[in-house]
Amino acid sequence: MEFILAGHADTVRSVVFSPDGRMLASGSSDGTVRLWDLTTGQVRTMKKDTDWVFCVAFSPDGRMLASGLEDGTVRLWDPTSRQTLIILEEHTAPVYSVAFSLDGRVIASSGPLECAVRLWDLTTRRAQCILSHTAPVLSVAFSPDGKLASGSSDGTVRLWDLGGGQVRALRGHTDWVRGVAFSPDGQILASGSWDCTVRLWDPAGGQTLCVLEGHTAPVYGVAFSPDGRMLASGSGDGTVQLWVPDNGQVRILEGHRGAVRSVAFSPDGRMLASGSSDYTVRLWAIHG
Repeated sequence: MEFILAGHADTVRSVVFSPDGRMLASGSSDGTVRLWDLTTGQVRTMKKDTDWVFCVAFSPDGRMLASGLEDGTVRLWDPTSRQTLIILEEHTAPVYSVAFSLDGRVIASSGPLECAVRLWDLTTRRAQCILSHTAPVLSVAFSPDGKLASGSSDGTVRLWDLGGGQVRALRGHTDWVRGVAFSPDGQILASGSWDCTVRLWDPAGGQTLCVLEGHTAPVYGVAFSPDGRMLASGSGDGTVQLWVPDNGQVRILEGHRGAVRSVAFSPDGRMLASGSSDYTVRLWAIHG
């Protein structure tokens, strides 16, 4: 079963559920963030001029929504009033990825023209730290215990201890790493790449656990289900693939008419959202 959320006028680049599962936020190249109320069907729009919105992320308490924009800013919104709360402005190029730490006090952000991850202290509203890469950083994600993973155009995934710097670089992909995600228990790290594969890593030891092959075009986004039993990947081939990490079993969800740029599970694991260059968001019912 699937539902189609239509209304964007350009590519949907990012989707994310609110922590309570009642809302879905989508960011688009049409310059808007749309908030879809999944209980009432109401749609509200947040707009900042005509800048593309590359990424969206809810704070852990759901009281803020972050968006990464083409103009190099990270904008924090109140999802209820749709008013801008904070603007973080030290990036010099588009922001492709944003993520909140588990306690909601730090935001990580990165972009395709900067060889670094910026860590923002929301108390001071300044970049408290810059983690340097050797190539542009396209994706970031926090682990449950506060470590950070970053995926780069040099094909590496880097792990960071925010108190002590880089832990290790994970090597194996042969092209850009466009999406990273930790399992809910932090024991597995997934990365999706332009080499059309998804890799599963042991973040503690740095070893590759397995390589998931099946997509025929770049993988743009990855997401674990809340129970960690499934992994979703969205690709330029227009499909969403659902993997069982334990055995590599795959289920293919077809319907989009363009590249799938982002995937996200609802907090209860019963729905999967996918955003696409066909201008739509699809909601898929997940059964086991």
